[in-house]
Amino acid sequence: MTVHKRPMTDWMLRLVNRRVPPSSSLMNSRIEVCPPELWPSSLGWRAKVRRWLDSRPGWTHSSTLPPVDQLTLARDEFIACLADLSGPDPWDLGDRIARARSLRELWHLRSRVYGVVAVALNQAEAERRIERLNRHFPVRAQRTAPNPMVVNG
Repeated sequence: MTVHKRPMTDWMLRLVNRRVPPSSSLMNSRIEVCPPELWPSSLGWRAKVRRWLDSRPGWTHSSTLPPVDQLTLARDEFIACLADLSGPDPWDLGDRIARARSLRELWHLRSRVYGVVAVALNQAEAERRIERLNRHFPVRAQRTAPNPMVVNG
């Protein structure tokens, strides 16, 4: 007895080729690092509330610690990523980092940091350092696009 194969119709192909994207720990752990607001305040919400309370007449705040400046912390960490490198590229990039006026400017310099570290050391080290720098920027979960239907024909 011979079995004749009938060609699959279009609707059958679409049904067969519809797949659920694979779930892996790598896909679930990927995050998208976003640029910060154009000119955000470098103070967090607690520091903003403290500053507002301190501006009120008759209010005295017991803490004498200065508010944490996120831009300065990020700038210092960017420069620390280049500290063990030598040559004109790390020095020029360090100068640009030192002159950055916002976290958004630093966000745009991340790719330059990656390139300079990857050339001077290696790509794995560049990725490790960028991961450390990414904590200074807002993140969101990776957007998943619907799987396009693949039609073999």
